Amino acid sequence: MVLIRILENRFIYFPPRYPEGFVPAENYGLQVEEVWMTAEDGVRLNAYFLACASSPKALLWFHGNAENIGFGLEQMKILASLGINILELDYRGYGKSEGAPGEAGVYRDASAAYDYLVKARHFQPKNIIIYGHSLGGAVAVDLASRRECGGLIVQSSFGSVKEVARRILRIPWLEYVLKSRFDSLEKIRGVRVPILIVHGTCDETIPFSMGEGLYQAAPQPKSFFAVEGAGHNDVFAVGGEQYVRELRGFIAGETGQTR
Repeated sequence: MVLIRILENRFIYFPPRYPEGFVPAENYGLQVEEVWMTAEDGVRLNAYFLACASSPKALLWFHGNAENIGFGLEQMKILASLGINILELDYRGYGKSEGAPGEAGVYRDASAAYDYLVKARHFQPKNIIIYGHSLGGAVAVDLASRRECGGLIVQSSFGSVKEVARRILRIPWLEYVLKSRFDSLEKIRGVRVPILIVHGTCDETIPFSMGEGLYQAAPQPKSFFAVEGAGHNDVFAVGGEQYVRELRGFIAGETGQTR
């Protein structure tokens, strides 16, 4: 138990460092701007910003574990079709960002990215849509529960670290040993903006039922989009144009209890 406590972050985070995953954005037909920001504890963070001058809205994107902003370029090309500004952040220890990841740290990183959009790019908080995949979903829920925003999108994420330890790892007493919480089930109850929960029905990493649990805990207005046949990392590919329409409608303010 002591060893798990000491090495916990190594068991939870799998950060690919630069240059792994990084390819020229031009390969995807994108003209992204590489930007830097500093978290409140002094850690310098790297991000990609894709501008859309015709839109007053911004999508603040938190990627999953074992990914970085380089891995996200293919998905960014699809998201660009939504006609919205996009900021994709690398947490501390990921990609080119400094430091090492931890729960409190990635929350600080999310705040730094939010502040960058508001202070450096001058987006109104009501026009910021917070979007997170997997681990990024937990980061997104935390940020949306304590900062003003225009909406929250949670894709293929979990209710808490304890839930993951209990239902997936199934190691006796592990849920009581871990310091990390990422308690999205509790935090999502305090989100006061429209919420879209997305989950693949064949997710082999985070069970579909966990996405349903987040949806049940979330307050109204909310909607749920089940991507039939999708796993953990292929939701965009399997969901295709239907998923893009779902995102476009949500960003435009169309929120219903769809499944």
